[in-house]
Amino acid sequence: MIVKEYPRLGEKIYRHKLSNGLEVVVASKPDHVRSYAFFATRYGGMDLRFQLDGRWLDTPAGIAHYLEHKMFDTEEGNVLQEFAKNGAYDNAFTSNAITAYYVECTEHFYDNLRLLLRFVSVPYFTGESVEKEQGIIAQEIRMTEDDPDWRVYADLMECLYKDSPVRIPVAGTVESIRQITPQTLYDCHKAFYTPSNMILVCVGNLDPEQVIRTAEELLPETGGPVIPRDYGQEESLFPVRQEHRRTMEVAMPMFLAGYKCRLQESGDAHLRQSIIGDLACDVLFGDSSPLYTRLYAEGAINGSLGGNFDLLPGAAYLYVGGDVKDPRRVFDAINAQARRLGEEGIDRDFYEQIRRASYGQMIRSLNSFENIAVSMTEGYFRNFNYYHFPEVFETVTKADVEAFLRENVTPERAALSIIDPAE
Repeated sequence: MIVKEYPRLGEKIYRHKLSNGLEVVVASKPDHVRSYAFFATRYGGMDLRFQLDGRWLDTPAGIAHYLEHKMFDTEEGNVLQEFAKNGAYDNAFTSNAITAYYVECTEHFYDNLRLLLRFVSVPYFTGESVEKEQGIIAQEIRMTEDDPDWRVYADLMECLYKDSPVRIPVAGTVESIRQITPQTLYDCHKAFYTPSNMILVCVGNLDPEQVIRTAEELLPETGGPVIPRDYGQEESLFPVRQEHRRTMEVAMPMFLAGYKCRLQESGDAHLRQSIIGDLACDVLFGDSSPLYTRLYAEGAINGSLGGNFDLLPGAAYLYVGGDVKDPRRVFDAINAQARRLGEEGIDRDFYEQIRRASYGQMIRSLNSFENIAVSMTEGYFRNFNYYHFPEVFETVTKADVEAFLRENVTPERAALSIIDPAE
């Protein structure tokens, strides 16, 4: 077991890789009564095509999310009831690249950890239960498709990407989930729910040795092979189409603009690009930026304007949007400001203000057990140690952020998704 202290962060981390390949991480929080366990697999909505036992499988859109739902069913019943008996809260989520299951509690932690490891590792599906779940998830999908916030994002992804599965909804479609069978679910579980493709992160006042022993006792002795994945042909840095408009029942127009960015796949370069992208968002349209202040004073935007920078397998993009009276006017203003900052430079005092605020936010995120677990998981799957972010942050300069804006936030890289109010 490796024990590492991070004095700058006031954190102490225990790490150990089991013989089956599972990475076990324990973040020590001796002053807390709450404990948290996070069991995640590098498998998400984008992992639709992969190789298993020497043959390529094309699986239905939404299957990772569907599998997450079905994992809570065990031969004895629904595992949520067992967690409730222990006074624990258990849940899960599926993103584009990760499926994670977690439990938090103030007592009976190791009993809850055993439950978590057991139900995620042992699949149990029947034709009847899989068919029943189709109706439940189909209803979720229909509700999501009627949500303007989701719809404007989905339209943007279809504008930006041609082949990447990032353009496919994580939950799939009503039609795609009808193709899911128990055998398809078993195949996906066999491929990706193997210890060597997973990580266990526990946070709290815990005994690392006992966490490791519990994982060793309950999980398979072997980790499984590396599963080749296919995310489609390499994408151009230019969008498939530059604009999409639709009408829905909204009070005022809403928009989302996206910019395709160059991608750093893994390692510290991935973490560094994430930091640069986040700083670029804050500098360009954050709520203390000159652009935001000006547009708000002019009445062109309200407090809803915001965005982010996302890094996914084979895809990187910056997006910004909100509810505005004239989407095209705001979009043009964002492009003009990005060009100005890239060419003329960012005000040094303002950059330092944003830099300090961003760094402080990253420090504060370590107060959240969930943020620790998610950050450590993403770092492990992307081959970097999130707790090195102070050292990586120090390498980022104002010139780096200016270059990012100059290269990536341009009209040529952009697509615009707009939802207009129905008459």
